[in-house]
Amino acid sequence: MTSERAITQLLGERIAAGDFPSAAFIVGRPDGEILRGALGNACVIPEPIKASVNTIYDVASLTKPLVTALLTSIAIERHLISAQQTVGEFLGAAVSAVANVTIRQLATHSSGLPAWLPLYLLAETPEQAIAEILKLRPWHINTVVYSDLNFILLGKILEEAFAMPIDVAAERLIFLPLGLKNAMFRPRAELRPRIAASEIGNRYEAETCRQEFPELAIRNGVFRDYLIWGEVHDANAYFLGGAAGHAGLFADADSVFRIALQFLPETSQILQPATCSLFTTNFTPAMAEARSFGFQLALSEGSTAGPDLSPSSFGHNGFTGTCLWIEPESRRIFVLLTNRTHNRPLPFANINEVRRRFNSLAAAVA
Repeated sequence: MTSERAITQLLGERIAAGDFPSAAFIVGRPDGEILRGALGNACVIPEPIKASVNTIYDVASLTKPLVTALLTSIAIERHLISAQQTVGEFLGAAVSAVANVTIRQLATHSSGLPAWLPLYLLAETPEQAIAEILKLRPWHINTVVYSDLNFILLGKILEEAFAMPIDVAAERLIFLPLGLKNAMFRPRAELRPRIAASEIGNRYEAETCRQEFPELAIRNGVFRDYLIWGEVHDANAYFLGGAAGHAGLFADADSVFRIALQFLPETSQILQPATCSLFTTNFTPAMAEARSFGFQLALSEGSTAGPDLSPSSFGHNGFTGTCLWIEPESRRIFVLLTNRTHNRPLPFANINEVRRRFNSLAAAVA
C-alpha cells in the first residue's frame, strides 16, 4: 500500500469511527506540494456538506504560531518590541505580579501563568478580562505550562506595539502580503457553507467550568446553545470579540501551508532569515518541555510530531483537531486539519496518535 493511500485509509477509518467528521491535509516542500486531499463532511448537521482541500477550518490554537508568534517576530525586527521587554512596559501593569514576565516567557509558555481561566465568567468586558489576568501571581516557576493566557497577553502587547487590533495587523502584515484569501478572523456570513462546523453550544467548556471552577456563577447566556459554525469555537476568544492572540484564526490547508513557509529562513517572504532561528531554538532547555517562539519542538516527550520527523522539527496542535509540523532540515511541512468538535458527544476524541501516524505516513512519501 502506498503512503498516500495509507493516509487516506487512516483518516477514513477515524472518520468512520467518529473521531472527526472531516479532514483536509497538505504535505509538501517549498518547491511544491507532494500530497493533498480531503475526506468526509465538513458539516454533518443541519445538512451534509462535503469537505474539500479548500474547506476553511477554525484552526484554534494554531493561531498562536501562525499569527501571534509571527507578528511578534515582525515587531522584533521592526524594533517595536524586544524579547526581553516585560508585560508591565506595555500594559501598565507596574503593580502586578505579572509585570516582570517577559515577551520571551509568554512566547515560550515559561511565564508561570496557569493554563486557562474562564475569563467570560470573571469579567464583563474584554478590558476587564485582561485586568483579571494581570491580577494573577505566576506560580509555575522554572517549568513550561502551556497557557492560553500567555498568548492572550502577547496579543494585547502586539496591539499596543502596532497600534491596531490583532486581526487588522494579521491582515496587513501577513494575509495581504502573502495573497491569502482564505485566512481570516471573524469570517463573513456568506462564507459559512465553505467552513467546517463545530460544536453545538459550548458544552465542553461549560462542563469544564463546572468541574474546575464550581465557585463561579454561570450567568444566563454566557455559553452559546446553537451550532457554532463560522464563529470561533473557543469561548474566551469569542468573549474577546472573535480575534485574540490564542485563537480565532480561520484558514484552509493551503493558507496554513503558505504561512508555515514564513518560519523557514530559505522561504520566508516576511522575515529576515536570521529571525527564523526564533522558531528552532530551544529556549527552555532545562525544563520538561522544549519550546521555541510559539512552537513546541519535536524532542519534547509526547509531541505529536511522531517518530519519523527530526527532533529539531517544530509544530503545534489546535483544540478543534488541527495540526502543523515543520521539519527545518528537509523543509517539509505537514498540515492536517479536522473538526473533531463537530457532531460528536462528549468527550471529544483524543487524536494525538492520529496526528503522529499521519506525520509518519506522510514522511515516508514526502
